[in-house]
Amino acid sequence: MAQQLVAWLCLLFCVGAVQAEPAKLANRLADHPSPYLALHGADPVAWQEWNADTVARAKRENKLLFVSVGYYACHWCHVMQRESYKNREIAELLNREFIPVKVDRELNTGLDDALQDFSARLLKVSGWPLNAFVTPEGYPAYAVLYAPPEDFRKVAARLAERWKADSAGVKKLAQGAAPRETVALQRQTLDAAQLARWENGFLQQLRAEMDDLRGGFGEVSKFPMAPQLMLALELQAAKADAKLEAFLRLTLDQMAARGLMDHVNGGFFRYTTDPGWETPHFEKMLYDNAQLALLYLRAARVLKEPRYRAAGLRAADFMLDVLAAPEGGFRASTSAVDEQGREGAHYLWGREELKRLLNDAEFAAARRVWKLDAAAPFELGYLPAEWVAPNKAEELLLRSAEGKLSQARKNRALPKDDKRNAGLNGLALSALAAAMRADPRYRGAAAGAYRFIREQMMTSDGLYKSMAKGKKLSGAELEDYAFVARGLLDYAEAAGVEEARREALKLTQAAWRQFAGTQGWHREKQALLATVRPEPVLADGPTASPSAVLIMTTLRLDDAGLSARAREALQWYSPAMGRDPFSYPTQVLAYRRALGRGE
Repeated sequence: MAQQLVAWLCLLFCVGAVQAEPAKLANRLADHPSPYLALHGADPVAWQEWNADTVARAKRENKLLFVSVGYYACHWCHVMQRESYKNREIAELLNREFIPVKVDRELNTGLDDALQDFSARLLKVSGWPLNAFVTPEGYPAYAVLYAPPEDFRKVAARLAERWKADSAGVKKLAQGAAPRETVALQRQTLDAAQLARWENGFLQQLRAEMDDLRGGFGEVSKFPMAPQLMLALELQAAKADAKLEAFLRLTLDQMAARGLMDHVNGGFFRYTTDPGWETPHFEKMLYDNAQLALLYLRAARVLKEPRYRAAGLRAADFMLDVLAAPEGGFRASTSAVDEQGREGAHYLWGREELKRLLNDAEFAAARRVWKLDAAAPFELGYLPAEWVAPNKAEELLLRSAEGKLSQARKNRALPKDDKRNAGLNGLALSALAAAMRADPRYRGAAAGAYRFIREQMMTSDGLYKSMAKGKKLSGAELEDYAFVARGLLDYAEAAGVEEARREALKLTQAAWRQFAGTQGWHREKQALLATVRPEPVLADGPTASPSAVLIMTTLRLDDAGLSARAREALQWYSPAMGRDPFSYPTQVLAYRRALGRGE
């Protein structure tokens, strides 16, 4: 009898062991609609998608999730893929010890925002590629940005060893490092005195951060920071300040004249890696160019400067010439690297190549203004820009030269992220509505952008997140609703299309239902990260705060019920905004609108 019992126990144990053995992980990203995720479809890393099933698997197997976030246009994302994610030794480690997850930040902006916040708190820096180790319960435990392959392998191996030795301790540390639990929402008075405090605090920080010699903010790299500049413009329009105007003009001139701008085909690069606007990071984003088109067109009116109108329209032209998809809508970005992985190759020129393509007069102008007699600043050559101010004759010659280079560039491949996101197309529609007001020739382009959103991105009760490879992806977030609703309203007012206003109202109503709760704002409908909390005010990032954009759009729609909700939301108190109003410029703009200030 005892032997029979032992046999049954053995059988049960063996069966149980077989049943508990998890299926081997396999890379699930081949042919994914997202071009960025599809790039990783052939990696030896067994990449999973970020979803509830993946998190559930991590819980069943009690493994850390390795969540790697990036995007198509990101140069260092490509470098890390080449060095680490195609490395079979590293892939074997990740597949064995973790549940590896690849995330396109443009499809999961709420998740990306939360992990960027974690990285900033842990490492005092954030960016992409962002690689976070997350407990099965959804608490980030550690993060690493780009790292050389051997350094990255050592980090992953140490974490794997620590997890095996004391997973409970790692979980406890991760939970302890999480932001504190949600507390009761506090409120503040919405009045002119409060607005004055926000505006004064913003201006104090702006003066502390601004570079009054080279324009822009900071002393290391230079980002456009369109939301901050937009608020500065509105404050200048309300009350002229000579020093602020000088700074705005310097910054706008530097961004349009130097290395942030592609002088051959138009369009602004993401940022420069130096403080003098000389060395661009060569990716171009739809969201930057849409926002900068709006910024320059507004600056042309506030500062009464025609050249800013030209710069704004040139950004719109870049969107139409390069990012517009033949089947409608706008692609998300162009890559920093060409098909051979060479950073900036699409934009750089050798001296002899320029001499061959240009006539003598054009080359002479280029030689002086583009500083062709100096050593090439990039490995692949020279970047055309106004390194020296051209005279009137040189301006004409350089326009001719740039036209020739534009034709020659057609033989150079430029990889694009052809994903068409709802929110980014909403930004594009706002930019084209503003361009249409400045120049009627953009009316047709604005109408086309409107049709794409209405016919392809809108559902019976909301929005798709994105469209790629003929597939529509769900998961629209607050930013999508906010940016599309604003774009529809901007177009309705510019073109006199009442249907677009009704659609803006419908999306605005849906956004308030889905993303505004009793404790504040949610960026996504259902967060899988345990540390995500509702926030009373959402900060600006590379794009404007989606909650503030939604509030301003709501106030413009003149719906009594929604306007009351918007005014109530403006009373939600944020200690972070009190400490750092510079990071919340669009919220200040929303206060201004609620109190009848500005446009």
